[in-house]
Amino acid sequence: MGCVHGKCCCRYPRSSDGDNREDLGRYAQVQTHILAGRSVESAQVPSHNFRLEYSVLTQRGFYPESPEKENQDSYCIRTQLQGNPNVHFFGVFDGHGQFGTECSVFVRDRLVEILSNDSTLLDDPVKAYNSAFSITNEELHDSDIDDSMSGTTAITALLVGDMLYVANVGDSRAVMAVKEGNRVVAKDLSSDQTPFRKDECERVKSCGARVLSVDQVEGLKDPDIQSWGDEETEGGDPPRLWVQNGMYPGTAFTRSVGDSTAESIGVVSVPEVTTVHLTAHHPFFVVASDGVFEFLSSQTVVDMVNRSADPRDASSAIAGESYKLWLDHENRTDDITIIIVHIKALSNV
Repeated sequence: MGCVHGKCCCRYPRSSDGDNREDLGRYAQVQTHILAGRSVESAQVPSHNFRLEYSVLTQRGFYPESPEKENQDSYCIRTQLQGNPNVHFFGVFDGHGQFGTECSVFVRDRLVEILSNDSTLLDDPVKAYNSAFSITNEELHDSDIDDSMSGTTAITALLVGDMLYVANVGDSRAVMAVKEGNRVVAKDLSSDQTPFRKDECERVKSCGARVLSVDQVEGLKDPDIQSWGDEETEGGDPPRLWVQNGMYPGTAFTRSVGDSTAESIGVVSVPEVTTVHLTAHHPFFVVASDGVFEFLSSQTVVDMVNRSADPRDASSAIAGESYKLWLDHENRTDDITIIIVHIKALSNV
């Protein structure tokens, strides 16, 4: 069995020549024409007299060794859940493994449907979220999709009136922009669920996982040293999850939907839910796959959005900068999906 995660056990050395950059340049020119057709949509929130303006960008990664590889990201934007004009949903799903595309599409479609049909959604959104993720995970296991070594992460935002509920499973991210005086500051609405987090690391170990980097598994580093620094500086060879007597699954995350093999060593589909009461100090939020945040900080992303009046320009700039940084470090890029949601005319302080 191989590794299930896209950024994983296979190594991607830094490019030493310009061939990949020339190919990427031609690829980016084609993508520019595709992106030009994107639109800015809007949704009203009449209960609190404000509106949302949003745009989405999704781009396949640059894979010189796998030119036929699909974009395994998918996204869902559903306004007026349950026919309620004050309830809107935004989600990004980052698939991984051989059947990652099928997994992300399955979860994209089923999660929002289950939420839409949950009679407790408005009374207890956190409970509804937990139930929806659990049911979706079981349905994926029971489907025709082989999720033994495939699955998807999920970062979703549910707006109910002036309350925002962000549910995270995996290592994609949601970020809120917050006005503080003359500054606009990034506030993470999710915490990446990886073995870099001590609590998540200890949790999966208690379920039987070995937590080791690839170098440790291959005998190049001491496996007894259970310290990997932080994700910002040690992301090139992150700690991963392995069964006790095997070289699989090698996941660099601790939560996902699917990944039935990894479930045996503690990978779960239980979301962490963050709640935010929206005010006039919240100009926008971003929901994006980890391809964006691999080399860009949350603050950098917020700064780039804040500089652009049009979310389409901001998402294109973020994707372009992400791709550049990927190629500065490796010879490929990840799939990238970004939803930018501007909060307009919200007056309560």
